[in-house]
Amino acid sequence: MITAYVNGQYVPLAEARVSPMDRGFLFGDGAYEVIPVYSRRAFRIDEHVARLANTLAAMRLANPHGAEEWKAIIGEIVARNPWDDQSVYLQVTRGADTKRNHAFPGPEVTPTVFLMSEPLVTPSAEQLATGVSAASAADIRWLRCDLKTVSMLANCLLRQHAIDKGCAETVLFRDSFLTEGAASSIFVCKDGVLLVPPKSHLMLPGITYDVVLELARAHGMTHEVREVLEAEVRSADELWMTSSTKEVLPITSLDGQPVGNGQPGPMGRQMYVWYQEFKQTVMRNGG
Repeated sequence: MITAYVNGQYVPLAEARVSPMDRGFLFGDGAYEVIPVYSRRAFRIDEHVARLANTLAAMRLANPHGAEEWKAIIGEIVARNPWDDQSVYLQVTRGADTKRNHAFPGPEVTPTVFLMSEPLVTPSAEQLATGVSAASAADIRWLRCDLKTVSMLANCLLRQHAIDKGCAETVLFRDSFLTEGAASSIFVCKDGVLLVPPKSHLMLPGITYDVVLELARAHGMTHEVREVLEAEVRSADELWMTSSTKEVLPITSLDGQPVGNGQPGPMGRQMYVWYQEFKQTVMRNGG
């Protein structure tokens, strides 16, 4: 049985219920986090809880729990579910009002809190060996992509664009500059240099993004955090997509054209090794 958390109660996921008047359902008025768990230890839980707090503050939605309370709830969800490696989904909405009104409800409406867990599934050996294909598209999302909100229709459309083309991800460009993927961060390798756009309101401040840059610094991989031109992406020697579930996954084809020689490159293979070492020595020990 999979256990979920809804407004203070731990219940079977199949029995979890929220009101159809909930503003998350009516307006996408909510925030979320996805927290990777390794050997039943949540990775960088402080950073995830802080990012949630930043999103809620920007939404003018009072945080229903303090950091230690969030950690306790997340820990209980992990303990009650059957997998050693998990992906915990956490969502907070503005709550259920008695009427549908765009304006925020009064203080009598309390936020809805929902958590669930799924097994954490990482790329297959075949994907790592051959890489995956990606499509590209104009970044049609709003201008606060740094907020992790449940208003995800644009991301869903962009992700489906990739699926419709038989691809694993959509690489997004805004005004001829790289932003990110529909559900990942995108790294570029060109002439031995790792390139990635800086954090801004146009992209999500990814936790795995941070890990990859930390590993690059720690191991002396030449890298630059700067605006990356679309032309640099299309002429790259290597492209990677990174996220808590994709880890470091090579993109070997973009819009039907090979990236570099069409095979996973040496920089990506090295970063993957460093990432796995970090996972075994740090992530699985709660670091």
